[in-house]
Amino acid sequence: MNFRIIFTLSIIFVLTSCTSQQISQTIGDVLGEGLSTQEVAAGLKEALSKGITKGAQTASKTDGYFKNPKIRIPLPPEIQNVERTLRQVGLGKEVDNFILTLNRGAENAAKEATPIFINAIKAMTVQDAWGILKGEKDAATQYLQRTTSDQLKAKFRPVVQASLDKVNATKYYSDIVNKYNRIPGVNKINPDLNDYATGMAIEGLFVLVAEEEANIRENPSARTTELLRKVFSQAK
Repeated sequence: MNFRIIFTLSIIFVLTSCTSQQISQTIGDVLGEGLSTQEVAAGLKEALSKGITKGAQTASKTDGYFKNPKIRIPLPPEIQNVERTLRQVGLGKEVDNFILTLNRGAENAAKEATPIFINAIKAMTVQDAWGILKGEKDAATQYLQRTTSDQLKAKFRPVVQASLDKVNATKYYSDIVNKYNRIPGVNKINPDLNDYATGMAIEGLFVLVAEEEANIRENPSARTTELLRKVFSQAK
């Protein structure tokens, strides 16, 4: 069933002052599966909860970032010439340890993500749910990015900072950058390592959430409850 038709019917009913119960019943009749707007919203919330929980758990494990090439955090692009120089003078091990520290900070911070996502899911409206169900394959991930990014940054930043400080990574990075920035004629580099690491940690987390969302949309075996199967069988 084309959800554009369903969405148009919904708008018509709203404009003609039908009750939400009437809208739900009519949409259910059109679907042929007895689905109400409430069931659609509940199914989307269940799918999101499943996806973000798995994504956050995967990211927060040891090596969740470090050994996943899709989300592994490298040194900031601006200082990769510095990295090559350090390796050339025999400091490759120190560079590797530094990169590991960046990823450990992200893994620790990912543990803070789930409750923030859950609160955003609870606040989802029926209109949000319909938009996600008939949207792109990452529509739910986009919704979470819009509604949680600021909170995630606030939560992630101190955790990442603590992880970096624990091994003096912040000081080491700042020393390198500040010395580099004093060279005449070079493009200045942002010495705020935590800002970079926090942003990359959040970006990586959303990569995993998007993968889970796509899996639920495209793979029937990933729909582990009856409600998920009912809702996503209509998302065509």
